[in-house]
Amino acid sequence: MPEELRSATPDERRRRLRADCARCVGLCCVVPAFAASSDFAIDKDGGKPCPNLRTDFRCGIHEQLRDKGFPGCTVYDCFGAGQQVTQVSFGGGDWRRTPAIAGRMFEVFPIMRQLHELLWYLSEALTLDAARGLHGELGAAVDETERLTRGEPDDLVALNVGKHRRGIANLLRRTSALVRAEVGRSTPDHAGADLIGKGFRGADLRGADLRGAFLIAADLRGADLRGADLLGTDLRGANLAGADLVGAIFLTQPQLEAARGDVATRPPAQLTRPRHWAGSGDACSRGGRSGPTNSMT
Repeated sequence: MPEELRSATPDERRRRLRADCARCVGLCCVVPAFAASSDFAIDKDGGKPCPNLRTDFRCGIHEQLRDKGFPGCTVYDCFGAGQQVTQVSFGGGDWRRTPAIAGRMFEVFPIMRQLHELLWYLSEALTLDAARGLHGELGAAVDETERLTRGEPDDLVALNVGKHRRGIANLLRRTSALVRAEVGRSTPDHAGADLIGKGFRGADLRGADLRGAFLIAADLRGADLRGADLLGTDLRGANLAGADLVGAIFLTQPQLEAARGDVATRPPAQLTRPRHWAGSGDACSRGGRSGPTNSMT
C-alpha cells in the first residue's frame, strides 16, 4: 500500500483494501481454524492448510464452496491483508518454499487483517459529509494505521492491536453519532442487543444504532435501514429481502454474504450484491470462517 490512503479517492481506497488472491499465498486457507458444522464440512486446525488448497494457492472448490459444505468460506474477507503480508511484510515470501517463515507469517496475518479492517472503516468514515468535522482526526488515524501495516513482522507481532483498535472504535462511534443525527429524530438504539430471530418486517430503522447487535435469522424484509450503523452487526441468515440499506454505515461485504436478500434489496453503492441472493449463483472469497468478522464493537 505505497500510496497514502488519505489522499486517494474513495474508489482507490476500497480497491487497495480488497483481497487480491493472485498476490497472496493462501493465508486465509491456512491460518484460521474451523470445526465441522453447518459452515464447514470438516475440522481444520489453525496453521494447517485446507485440503482444498491447491499448489498454486488457489481453492480447488472455489465455485462449489456452498454445495460442498463450506459456506463459511464465502463470508470471509481479509480486506487485502493477505497480499500485504505476502508482498510487503515478507517481501513476496512463500511459506511452502521457505518453511522457516511460516510460523511468523501465520502470526502476522490476523494482526494485519485487523489493521486493514480498521482502514476500511476509517476510509468509509472519510466519505461521510456529516462527519466532516472529524475528518482531520480520521485522516490522522488512517496515516498511523497505514504506518503500522508497513512495520516489520516482529513489530507487528508485538503490537498492542487491541489498544489501537479501541482508540479508533471511539472515533468511529463519534462518526456514527453525527451521521445518525441527520435523521432528525430519536433513532432506535439496539447496540449489542440480542435480536436473534426477531421480526422487523417493514420496520423503520433509519439511523438505528445496531452496532454489534445479533440479528441472526431476523426478519428484516422491507425494513428501512438507511443511515443505520451496522458495524459488527451479526446478520447471519437474516432476511433482507426488499430492505433498503442505502446509506447504512460500516456495513461490509462479508455481512451481506452472510445474509439473505433478493433483487429488491438495496445495498450501499460501495458493496456488491451477493450472487447467491435470489438464486443468482454463489459468491465467495478464497477461504476463512463464518460469523461476525468485526472486532470493533
